[in-house]
Amino acid sequence: MTRSSPGVRRVAAILNFMAEHPGEAFALTDLVRALKLSRATCHALLTGLVEVGYLYRTGDKTYVLGPALAAIGRTAAEHYSPMQVAKPEMRALADQFDVVCGAYFLEGDIMHLRDRAASASHVAYPVPLGTKMKLRSAQVAAYYAWSPEEAEGWLAQATPTPSDEAVNLMHASIEFTRKHGFTVLVRNPGAVMAGRVNPRELVGTETDELPVIPVADIAPDQVYLVGAVMAPVFDSRGKVSFSLVMAGFQAGMKGSDLLAAGEQLRDAGKRISGFVAGRSQAVA
Repeated sequence: MTRSSPGVRRVAAILNFMAEHPGEAFALTDLVRALKLSRATCHALLTGLVEVGYLYRTGDKTYVLGPALAAIGRTAAEHYSPMQVAKPEMRALADQFDVVCGAYFLEGDIMHLRDRAASASHVAYPVPLGTKMKLRSAQVAAYYAWSPEEAEGWLAQATPTPSDEAVNLMHASIEFTRKHGFTVLVRNPGAVMAGRVNPRELVGTETDELPVIPVADIAPDQVYLVGAVMAPVFDSRGKVSFSLVMAGFQAGMKGSDLLAAGEQLRDAGKRISGFVAGRSQAVA
């Protein structure tokens, strides 16, 4: 792996420190002490940052964030979107696995499909952008596996109420997701959907059941009829911002291939998380 130069890391350390203390001014000696830099190195870096406007040197020889950095920050905030990074990741996954890859944001207890990429064979996939559907127990792990208390909070207020079997599957899926970093849903031909099944209208159905169920384990040599694979994208607080969802698998998959696909989706989620959080984001 290519490593950044020490100079770049030191500049970043100064700017990050200043950004973490907005509204405060620091003398050279303060920064030397806080960042453990030599006085000569720190002074040279500060001088360069003042010259380009990223820092400003006040009359009492202290440093504050500069106007050029503020302008860059405003521009970044106005145009920042995780979809900048998510879209090419979703496109690559859709084409590689011949599926639809979508970004589902959780709004309360509603999953909202805000963006997606479809392979050539899925251009007419019947789940359009903007689709909203109520979160079901089968999908809970993708959003709450890393915050079990929120999963239990969802369960306490879930309407319709999941069956005991569905609750047990949800807990098993949470353990699987925490272990692997992704959730796998397989087709459940025994599910009975009450009312209409148009994805646009799933918000108001009267059952927790879906045509898919989560798995608690995957045997490498077993063939699975996959309904969906889900992986989280985390924000800077370590909370799930949204889930990447691959769906539309057209043939059975061996467990070993399914695990490999899930790992690729998980790794894409980690890369997007790194962008969202501003650093490498590991899944615990």
